[in-house]
Order: sequence, then C-alpha cells, then structure tokens
Amino acid sequence: MCRHGVCTMHALRVFSRQGVILALTGGLLSAAATAAVAQQMDSTSGPLRISPVTTGLSEPWGMDFLPDGALVVTERDGRLLMLRDGALQAIDGAPAVWAEGQGGLLDVMIPRDFADSREVWLTYAAPVPGGGATAVGKGRLSADGTRLEEFTRLWVGDGSGSGRHFGSRLAEGADGMVYVTTGDRGTGPGGLAAQDPQRPEGKVIALNRDGRPAVTLPGHAQGVFSIGHRNAQGLTFDAQTGALWLVEHGAMGGDEVNRVEAGQNYGWPVISYGVNYNGANIGEGQAKDGMQQPLHYWDPSIAPSGLMVYRGELFPAWQGDMFTGSLNSDFLSRLDPEAGFAEERLAAPQTGRVRDVIEAPDGSIWFLSVIDGAVYRIDPAG
Repeated sequence: MCRHGVCTMHALRVFSRQGVILALTGGLLSAAATAAVAQQMDSTSGPLRISPVTTGLSEPWGMDFLPDGALVVTERDGRLLMLRDGALQAIDGAPAVWAEGQGGLLDVMIPRDFADSREVWLTYAAPVPGGGATAVGKGRLSADGTRLEEFTRLWVGDGSGSGRHFGSRLAEGADGMVYVTTGDRGTGPGGLAAQDPQRPEGKVIALNRDGRPAVTLPGHAQGVFSIGHRNAQGLTFDAQTGALWLVEHGAMGGDEVNRVEAGQNYGWPVISYGVNYNGANIGEGQAKDGMQQPLHYWDPSIAPSGLMVYRGELFPAWQGDMFTGSLNSDFLSRLDPEAGFAEERLAAPQTGRVRDVIEAPDGSIWFLSVIDGAVYRIDPAG
C-alpha cells in the first residue's frame, strides 16, 4: 500500500490450481515494483499524483472496497484477492470459471449492507454445456477474510462457444436491487439476440438480493430491464441523483454512454454510430423510432471499461463528472455531463489499458491497469 508516497510491494507469488498462495516478502522487490513510484500528471484540476497501490496482478478485471478500506480484486483467470494494509492475500471459494477469450472471473461488488450480510457478489463466465455463459453469484466472506463461504450461482445466461462480449458489470441501486450487464456474445450486426427481450444477451438484468428477477416488464423475460446493448463494461449509479449510467463498446466507432431506464431499447445492432470491422454499415443507420440515442459516443472507439460518477471531496471541480477507462488508447476519460459531456483525457505511463475505475472512501480515484497488472491511486499533488 502506498502511504504518503512510500510503497510496500510484494514480489513472490506462488499459485495453486484450487486457490492462490501468496508469499509476501516485503523486503524483496521485483523489477516492476522497483520502478513503481509515485509520479505526477497534469489535469484541469491541477497537478495529480499517481501512486502505485500494488503491482504484480494478472489481468485484473474488477475491484471494490470493503467498509474497513480493504480492497477486493478479481483476476480474469479466476483468482480473487484482498489487499489490506499493503498485503495481498487469497480469498478461496470463488467459482470455477471459463477463462477463454474475454471470459473468466470478471466483476466484484460489495453491497452497502456488507457489515451485516458479509456478501460478496461476482460476475463470471461460467462453464456450461457448449462453452461459457455470463453468470452472477454471491458468497459470504469468512470472518478472517480468507474464504467465500456458501457461494451460490444466482443467475446464468445462455451458453456459447464464443469467447467474446460477456459484459458483466454489477451495480447496486438505492432500492437494494442488483443490476448486471450482459454482452451480445459476439453475435454481431448479423444477429439480433440483443434485440430479443426474451433472450439474455445484450441486456441489463435486474435481480433481487436473493437472486430472483426484480422486474417483469411486458413482453420481456423476467429480470430483463433494458435491451439493445453490445458489450457494456461500465455500469454505475450516481449516488446523488440515482441515475443508472452505462458505457458500452461499439464496433469501429460508436462506443456509447447511456442513461439506462426500465423497458428502453438502446439500439444495438439496429442503430449505431460505428461501422463493422469490414467497413460495412451496421443496421439501419444512426437513429430509429423507439430506440434511445446515446448521450455521448466516441468515434473512433476508445473501448471504455469501468465507470464511476465522482462525488468525493478531493476534487470539487469534478463533482458529478464521469470517469471511464480506455482499453485501446491508454487513458482515463473524464466526461462533464453539464458541459455536453466535454471530455478530458488523463494520460500517463500508468494509464495503460485501464479496466476499472472507482472512487475510494477518502475521495481519491483508484484504477486498474491491465498492462502493468497494478492498482493505482490518484490524488491531488502537493
């Protein structure tokens, strides 16, 4: 953990098939950890300090804070880890995953009532007949924080041999319901799975805390909250307004920011601001009656991942702004909804393939870098 610019790193990691054994050697630093020191980055809010929190992760995908400030992190290959007081430890009991293509262990969410429920929610590509399927489950974190107990799969989509587009972000609403995104599984412009309200692909799904579908909309399968999404890898509620926001990947161009509302159709693959990878047009154009327009889109694509609406105190000028990572252009995107989603791109050597971004309890901004296998913290410099 970096505290006041001083970082403690852990170099030796030994993995077993069933779980993770981490030998934590505070006195031995790997070459990567040695190079991981706090640096500065310019921004419209003044100079920022980027400090490494931990390094040596393998394809980190999602993270969330426990009430005591410990951080839970997923790695796509199936490892679930906790970072507490500068030390990484394994959390056993995570589900078996289908770690093929983009699949594996994906998002993690700590609900607000964790102090009482001790629930940890996960999304993952579950191994099912025919390949893998986006799945949601939860377990109870043991008192010593070393194991997920009684992990239960609560919801699972349809299986596919495709390793693409699992979606798989989680968000908890003020009503206590849990929302999850599903990708179209690579069915592409030629398939209309995301447009079929009876199918699980390309949707936002709403679940009760016991896993039962939380909504039943006319003509929709139980739990289907919205349709017409391609591959949403960012989902969050604005803690102040209660709005549900989503970012999703387009094809070549057409990455979108959408405000998600019950029963709405967000267009994929009938409308899009991008084109197919072979240069062909997608669907019927950029607009159609009955389909929602994005509130912001990127062309060319940035491959947005992770999403946070900032409500902390460290950056007053950024209150209400959105942050998402870029998986193909190596920056954090800050969007100001009050200025027509004007964008500031925060780029530094550490912002390579940003997979997730969250607000810490103290108002600092934390993000996952896939390239570095690291968690970084951003706060004001000086």
